Amino acid sequence: MERVITVGPTIHDVARLAGTSKSTVSRYLNGQQVKKATQEALDKAIKELNFHRNANARRLVLDRTNSIAVVVDNISNIFYSGVIRGIEGVANLKGYNCTFLSWTSNYAEEISFLNLLYEGQVDGIILVSFQKRKDEDLERIRDSQYPVALIGDHGGKDGIFAVDVDNAAGVYDIVGYLHSLGHREIAYISGPQHAAANQHRFNGYLQAMETLGLTYRPEWVVESDWSSQGGYQAMKQLLERKGFSAVIGSNDEAATGALRAIQEHGLNVPKQMSVVGYDDISISEWVYPSLTTVRQPFEAIGRKAAEGLFQQIEGVQDKSEEAIHLLKPKLIVRDSCGTK
Repeated sequence: MERVITVGPTIHDVARLAGTSKSTVSRYLNGQQVKKATQEALDKAIKELNFHRNANARRLVLDRTNSIAVVVDNISNIFYSGVIRGIEGVANLKGYNCTFLSWTSNYAEEISFLNLLYEGQVDGIILVSFQKRKDEDLERIRDSQYPVALIGDHGGKDGIFAVDVDNAAGVYDIVGYLHSLGHREIAYISGPQHAAANQHRFNGYLQAMETLGLTYRPEWVVESDWSSQGGYQAMKQLLERKGFSAVIGSNDEAATGALRAIQEHGLNVPKQMSVVGYDDISISEWVYPSLTTVRQPFEAIGRKAAEGLFQQIEGVQDKSEEAIHLLKPKLIVRDSCGTK
């Protein structure tokens, strides 16, 4: 559908002058309730611009780009393929195109992509990152009042529509599973501390240990960089400390590295040591023994984020009224765990 070219003020002009989003203007012009302060700002902008509601009714419907931007911190990341499929599926049903952008340096670069919204080049943006965003960046996203959805960070607490996997629940289930096999001493290989997903997973480990009455020992927790080499080195440190019968890798790569270190140490998996990963990447099924892990619903995450974004674009829902949407991961039992 071609965009309508106009000589008078558009809904975008009203939104910019009022300091709000096009979807909010749309809702207001269609008789839906908005906050009093927002109403006053809109009335003032409409008056200043001499924006005529009836004359612009058709323009209101057509003043869209029919495009959204999807910004990821590393577009080659294997985890994003499922997320992108989910987003594209919803966008295609809505008749929208997706523009994919990648940033690799810092959050200032990520936040700068919001200018695409401000300039009217896209109707909404989905920001995909499994690292922790700075508070000031979350505030800027929230205050923009434009259609934005986050994936991979708990921005919902800041009044931003956000979708993530329930990482804490995933690790909680792992500890519960190991406990059911008789394991009471459970070590943990964490990921980078700056990663939001790592923090949530570690919290799940701590919560499960406490709930099940298991003793948390700091010396049984070693940080890695989420690579196989990092998991291998972390496991070598843990093997020097002894005393545990199971180890959780906070992602599958760390777990596969740990598996190799354990086998080189002369221990049998799963008879003498149980190993669990997280993510269910393809290699987890092909290592020996095959890795028990947690599968993330990446495609469902992408669909949910896109649905939330289009609700904002269409004026059905304010992002400020939404909270974090956590989707449950699934424990995948294979051959790397045994009874104690």
